[in-house]
Amino acid sequence: MSRLLIIEDEPDIQTLLRYNLEKDGHMVMVAGTGNDGLHELRRHTFDLVLLDLMLPDRDGLDVCKVMRADANFASIPIIMVTAKGEESDVVLGLGLGADDYVTKPFRIKELMARIKVRLNRNRDDASSGGERRRLQIEKLVIDPVRHRVTVGEDLAPVTLTEFKLLYFLASHPGIAYGRYDLLDRLGDGDAVVTDRTIDVHVRNLRNKIRPYDRYIETVRGVGYRFTEYQ
Repeated sequence: MSRLLIIEDEPDIQTLLRYNLEKDGHMVMVAGTGNDGLHELRRHTFDLVLLDLMLPDRDGLDVCKVMRADANFASIPIIMVTAKGEESDVVLGLGLGADDYVTKPFRIKELMARIKVRLNRNRDDASSGGERRRLQIEKLVIDPVRHRVTVGEDLAPVTLTEFKLLYFLASHPGIAYGRYDLLDRLGDGDAVVTDRTIDVHVRNLRNKIRPYDRYIETVRGVGYRFTEYQ
């Protein structure tokens, strides 16, 4: 049974989401404001957060930033569910650390499928973590068992998608991968896809692992590769 947090101020959408998620066997908590949502995050452990952007006290983008800056919440998948559907909004949401972005009005079956896929990936990552080797490049450590990245003594607050991207690239040093190839290999083909999706994730990742961001190279006309290391 997964624990999900819905941060949404519209009662009808709260009821719709709660009913379908509980019917699907999940434990669900609902918060009507951004501050209440952060309060619940500090009190309980959650496997996924559904986050509206337009909240009455602080917008969802701010909530997302707070979550991604806190190592206790950084790896919790966030699916933004919002009426703001312009490409610039999608890029901004993903840029702040959201794992997926769904626009209102949404089809409940599609949203439920996205939630299911995201939760299944988390379980798969957890169960296979022990089979993957820990990577260390100088003082940059990528630990698939603990599912965390450290730079020296500091914990880098990477999102789940950023962790998977970094681990994949670092596991295949010297090989250049195209943007859509990376999306497919990361299993994010069902998420919102724009030409800039991977670029946004890479930019965020580079900011969080400095000074080792230099290892993630841009390959002009192709995509990205991780510098070969010993």
